[in-house]
Amino acid sequence: MKKFRKVLDGLTTSSPGGGTMGSPSCGSAAGTPTTAPTPKEIDVQETLVSENFQLCKTVRHGFPYQPTALAFDPVQKILAIGSRSGGVRILGRPGVDCFCQHESGAAVLQLQFLINEGALVTACADDTLHLWNLRQRRPAILHSLKFNRERITFCHLPFQSKWLYVGTERGNTHIVNIESFILSGYVIMWNKAIELSTKTHPGPVVHLSDSPKDEGKLLIGFESGTIVQWDLRAKKADFRIYYDEAIHSVSWHHEGKQFMCSHSDGSLTLWNLRNTSKPVQVTFPHGKIQKDGRKESCKPILKVDYKTTRNSEPFVIFSGGLSYDKAGRRPTLTIMHGKAITVLEMDYPIVEFMTLCETPYNNEVQDPFAVVVLLEKDLIVVDLTQSNFPVFENPYPMDIHESPVTCTAYFADCPPDIIPVLYSIGAKHKKTGYSQKEWPVSGGMWTLGSHTYPEIIITGHADGSIKFWDGSAITLQMLYKLKTSKVFEKPKPSEGRAAELVDEDPFAVQMVSWCPQSRIFCVVGISAHIILYRFSKYDANTQIVSLEVRLQCESEDVISPSENENNPCFSEPHSGSHSPQPHHQHPASPGGGTPEGVKDSALCLKVKDRVARVPPGYQAELVIQLPWMDGEPPQQISSLDINSAYGLLAFGNCNGLAVVDYLQKTILLCMSTLDLYGAADPYQRLTRSPRRNRQSTSGLTELSDNQQSVDMERSKSPTSDHVNGHCTSPTSQPCSAGKPRIPMGPEGPRLARRGPGRPPFRKAQSAACMEISLPVSHTEGYASRRAMLQQLHGVTMYSHDEHHTATPYCWSDRESRENSFSRSRSSSVSSIDRDTKEAITTLQFGESYGRKSDALPTPCLWVGTSLGVILVIPMSIPTDQDERMEEPVTIGPSGAVLMLKGSVLRFGFLDCMGALIQSPYEVWRDLNAPEDPDRPRKRKLVHYSPSSSQDTCGEGHLAIVCSERQAKVFLMPSQSCLFVHNITESSFVLRADVVSVCNSVCLACFCANGHVMTLSLPSLRPLMDVSYLPLTDMRIARTFCFTNGGQALYLSSPTEIQRITYSQEMYDNLQEMLGELFTPIETPEAQNRGFLKGFFGGNAHTFDREELFGEAAAGKASRSLAQHIPGQAGVEGMKVAASGAVGELARARIALDERGQRLGELEERTALMMTSAETFSKHAHELMLKCKDKKWYQF
Repeated sequence: MKKFRKVLDGLTTSSPGGGTMGSPSCGSAAGTPTTAPTPKEIDVQETLVSENFQLCKTVRHGFPYQPTALAFDPVQKILAIGSRSGGVRILGRPGVDCFCQHESGAAVLQLQFLINEGALVTACADDTLHLWNLRQRRPAILHSLKFNRERITFCHLPFQSKWLYVGTERGNTHIVNIESFILSGYVIMWNKAIELSTKTHPGPVVHLSDSPKDEGKLLIGFESGTIVQWDLRAKKADFRIYYDEAIHSVSWHHEGKQFMCSHSDGSLTLWNLRNTSKPVQVTFPHGKIQKDGRKESCKPILKVDYKTTRNSEPFVIFSGGLSYDKAGRRPTLTIMHGKAITVLEMDYPIVEFMTLCETPYNNEVQDPFAVVVLLEKDLIVVDLTQSNFPVFENPYPMDIHESPVTCTAYFADCPPDIIPVLYSIGAKHKKTGYSQKEWPVSGGMWTLGSHTYPEIIITGHADGSIKFWDGSAITLQMLYKLKTSKVFEKPKPSEGRAAELVDEDPFAVQMVSWCPQSRIFCVVGISAHIILYRFSKYDANTQIVSLEVRLQCESEDVISPSENENNPCFSEPHSGSHSPQPHHQHPASPGGGTPEGVKDSALCLKVKDRVARVPPGYQAELVIQLPWMDGEPPQQISSLDINSAYGLLAFGNCNGLAVVDYLQKTILLCMSTLDLYGAADPYQRLTRSPRRNRQSTSGLTELSDNQQSVDMERSKSPTSDHVNGHCTSPTSQPCSAGKPRIPMGPEGPRLARRGPGRPPFRKAQSAACMEISLPVSHTEGYASRRAMLQQLHGVTMYSHDEHHTATPYCWSDRESRENSFSRSRSSSVSSIDRDTKEAITTLQFGESYGRKSDALPTPCLWVGTSLGVILVIPMSIPTDQDERMEEPVTIGPSGAVLMLKGSVLRFGFLDCMGALIQSPYEVWRDLNAPEDPDRPRKRKLVHYSPSSSQDTCGEGHLAIVCSERQAKVFLMPSQSCLFVHNITESSFVLRADVVSVCNSVCLACFCANGHVMTLSLPSLRPLMDVSYLPLTDMRIARTFCFTNGGQALYLSSPTEIQRITYSQEMYDNLQEMLGELFTPIETPEAQNRGFLKGFFGGNAHTFDREELFGEAAAGKASRSLAQHIPGQAGVEGMKVAASGAVGELARARIALDERGQRLGELEERTALMMTSAETFSKHAHELMLKCKDKKWYQF
């Protein structure tokens, strides 16, 4: 430790960055950037100002989390889904997708469209009604009505009525005026609705509907089984039905003479209004008669729809009703059509369903054509017009959560050709068997805006799958799906030790790295493996190459925490190399790579070792795995970077760093973090590929001067704060340090039973299923940060004063979680003494200067660690293509060493003019394409020079480094610290990135306290600081990512992706990009009922609700019963047509068309009247001539 501390002391005195950090002038103020003396002034014209930034949500994709309610407007053809968290998603044609949120966060109980009016009523669990205006692209609440004394249970709004019926838990029915959102004085009290002789309360109102035959009759269903038809004019009950079984729903026949009820015993009853003493029919659709003559007991039928058709038998559609004895059966939707009964099994429980009909009028033949079924985790639409009832292909991205999301990546301004290529290959694997008809939810209008560019969103999942999504123009469409599990053999429990290595989610994706230009794709998995993919348009026969990297430290590298609690330090290094265990390569046969000579060394997964035919798309080329050592699992990979121009891949964890040449399939570097900046030269690069099937015993000692026993090469445990800045595994487990520790506390016996050889992996916790709030404390910032990191990375982290109580973190154990917040008594974040091991937290390849004396930039690897140390490792890469495949890549000793506060998160490079320097890349070439002798396939590399001006090429470049506490700008190669900014004192940065906005660049940061901020570059002036989320949680922390163009995204729920923008330009253009929810459509006319039907069918059309429910007739309701709350949109909002000139022009055009149509009809009617008048005149004249000479008595 003394030697290591001397090295660091020397670095801090010699490095300008380090000296600046230690000086009082650097970052002592609260967030003001400070400058240090520099050998050369950098004159960069910064164009970004605070007015360029505005934070707002743009669009939400995915399936609404925990849905509760469903509604459909049959004229506008838009669908609304309510959720338990108070959200409402409104969907129309693809591109029309809107999210609204109730501020209260109360669950949405029911949704009611004002059909073809551009408005929506929501009833929430806090007993509040809200009226939403949908005639604007971002819906807003016009009115709210809060019930104070009664709980809302059911609402009903008749078509073309402005009076809303509201049923309550007490059994009363209130009436609300939709226009004013004020209660009417007309109330149907429960004790008036039922007979006075009834001794029990009928229960809450579960159903309200007006009779199709007469709008003046209201059918009220009570939970206990009582049904009352209330005459609104006479204010009395027409009839009352008392049934033994509880009622769940009621559905009318369109003629209004019959209705059907569903009950809690799994029965359906059909009632006729002529005789309400008993049901006409009682059926148990799924209740069979047993041998003893009794019916099977069935589950409740939660909803029934009774719909008539013109040309066939009526449809009876219901959910539930299955018999109890059939355990394990999936939820079902049953469709009864005549004598045919079809049972559709669903993957998830049914929340609600709705039958879509041709007409909005309830007194016409319904002619249902589809059923929308809202499941707990899916939305499906069944086609009723075909006998096999196929489902429609869902155009919305509702399957993001098909497997829980574990990581995300966001790429804006991609190469334009990548999206069509991915789509064409992904389309070949689409499912078939869908209905051929168009998706029935086709409302709204959406056009491709002018401010669009190619965007791709990548999601990694717990089952190892990767999904590529087209995110252009704030939409989301599935492009291509990649299954990483196909690279490996399926774990077989019968294979002895393999049984111990089986994990519930062994292929879960931790992080991804993608180069869109070269189309090279890298995946880091939970089982400490990396898969490298290349893209090809052709299928090919390939064999995957497997490399094994033993990134484990020696015993002397790190002391056990128990050796010195008060004054922890690193042990004195022994003579020779401190490298992690060496490595070996084998042709995809991990089993053969673990001979008996190595005790307890195994791989978590076995790579397929045979030649296989792979389809077009992403094809695996190389797999890198970290093995188990001596019964200890490999530490999770915490950082990764790949560069296609160099042909190199670098990754690190809490033990050290490894660099792999994926072109030659060799391991160039495998070292512990301490050795990277050791005083002696520790780099002993392999000059050629390791021998195949090399014995592991020789491989273990290849890089060591002194022969060590296998026991001395044992892996050591990482400690606190060793991973930050990347999505790491939620299921990591620290290795033992020295002697295995005996866990204490409630988790101890369970861990001890597992045994040393058992894998520590739990089921992969997806980023989606983490609901833990971050404790961001101002007084105990470090303890909170430690607890946050425990949750974020799923690893047990401890400092020396807490090692005796540390236990692996358990997501489900609340007590354990709370204890983890209070365990740490450490207060210093940057204290090196508190960390017994240093993790590699971020890596980036690029053209830079490894040393101060360098005159020209060379390929370098920038390495950031959890202790705030930055290492620049220069490399020498052969430029000729043939030499590159044969000559080794040379990695020099560590060059520049810089420092800043906190764990390093991100690097970025600018030229001296302030322009962003992109990493060099290789232009994509298809290695499987047919050979063309005229055009040989050669590597084409693209390098970005530090500046476009030749005069400034030799002036170096600027390096931006952001850690969890501060940001610094260094001038290379002089390594002078130009600017420093302390980003946060009370919290810490979770995500940071150098992004381009408004033709310039800035540093964007997302903090654990929910703040989103941007800093100018290179001066690090604060441009925006918005408290976006008061308390963030683990899901957001793990999935938040920035991209160019002022955009970002995160997983807002386990099933939804929320996109946001922090660009004022995009905020201004957002209205143009969003879809129109409301389009002017003429309401279809009601069918002509005919003289006899109108005469004998009641006087439904003469019913005047205003006359009954208005203030003049019914009086005012009690003020204490409900409180009216004006909405933010204002009362005038409903009168204003949809915003934007496009909407106005569309309405004007439709109005002109309607006017012209009416004028045409008027002309036709006038012509008919003139013809009729002429005919009448002619007949009258003939009659006059005939009768002119007759006497009066001749008539």
